[in-house]
Amino acid sequence: MKHRIVVLGAGYAGAFSAGYLARQLHSDDFEITVVNAEPDFVERLRLHQLAAGHDLPHRPLSEVFGGTDIRLRVARVISIDAEHRTVTVADGEGIDKLEYDTLVYALGSTVADHGVAGVTAHAFHVAARPSALRLRAHLDELGEDGSVLVVGGNLTAIEAVTEIAESRPGLRVSLATNGELGGWLGPKARRHLLRTFDRLGIWIHEHTAIERVEEAAAFAVDGTVFAADATVWAAGFAVHPIAAASGIEVEANGQITVDRHMRSVSHPDVYVAGDSAFVIGDNGQPMPMSCASAGFTGMQATAAIVGDLTGRKSKATALTYFGNHISLGRKDGIFQLVDSDARSKSGALCGRSAARVKAAIVGTSGWAVSRPTFGKPNHKYRLAATREHAPATAAV
Repeated sequence: MKHRIVVLGAGYAGAFSAGYLARQLHSDDFEITVVNAEPDFVERLRLHQLAAGHDLPHRPLSEVFGGTDIRLRVARVISIDAEHRTVTVADGEGIDKLEYDTLVYALGSTVADHGVAGVTAHAFHVAARPSALRLRAHLDELGEDGSVLVVGGNLTAIEAVTEIAESRPGLRVSLATNGELGGWLGPKARRHLLRTFDRLGIWIHEHTAIERVEEAAAFAVDGTVFAADATVWAAGFAVHPIAAASGIEVEANGQITVDRHMRSVSHPDVYVAGDSAFVIGDNGQPMPMSCASAGFTGMQATAAIVGDLTGRKSKATALTYFGNHISLGRKDGIFQLVDSDARSKSGALCGRSAARVKAAIVGTSGWAVSRPTFGKPNHKYRLAATREHAPATAAV
């Protein structure tokens, strides 16, 4: 009987992990199944562009995994029974239960409402394709006359508000953040950020916490009322509650607690990649939820799986950031360099050059995920007769 590997989620982390495993593991010994709620690979890094009115490449997962031995199951994950190694899924035909020997948990994250009243009912967000399309349709209805408030001060908020302001110049666009906009950036990058907001006519409301959202307005803690035909909530991310409900050990925020190999500390047959993993980076700080983390954790998880199942020594992937890439519309951007402690350096690449770097990174990521075996399904390694989780790693 083949060793059954089930990958939950086909975003950047899940799609990469499935493709890498298909390329490395011999199909005579391993069966790989990917479960994803949507039939297409979604470039989450570009959903703010989709919401603003730009079209994205269509990447059906059936084509992405075509030519591999990966089985695709388009279904929604309902629950996990980590003790009995089963996953319950639902699709148009009903509810089914999948059995696994090794599980790759890569369900990612969704928007965090922080308990703010009205966010779920009235706010838009760009953390998933359906919600980005809903925002796009609403902006189309507004046309050239309307107001948009983006709530948040992180990378997603900055990219969303600048993309909307640039793509739809007739709208009145503003941003509210409970801190200082771009306060974590170096001085050069922050100056460029503020100049860009001024150029695009975006109103900035710093140190402004929103406590309630209604259909046509957002209400701040200090009593300020922001009239808004569309409130876009971009105030951080939260992981899905499925892991916590499964009995797998999680942190207070619901992320799965893993070791350096991305194995669950409570269930070592569960490996985690992407936003759902709580792991300490090389700088001693928890890895943030981001596309970069998806790459690092995905590489480490798959290296550990190959090592654990085939008896090979696992490689240790560096968990180190070099900088933050921020799009400011289609022709502007910032590449903020950071030090070993992830603190911004004084140097930064700004303007068109930074936009080209960001576009190249995003384009390369989409291209690579769409070619999981790079046309060479090698199927190198066989299942070891005796397997154990090896603590040793070989640094790369």
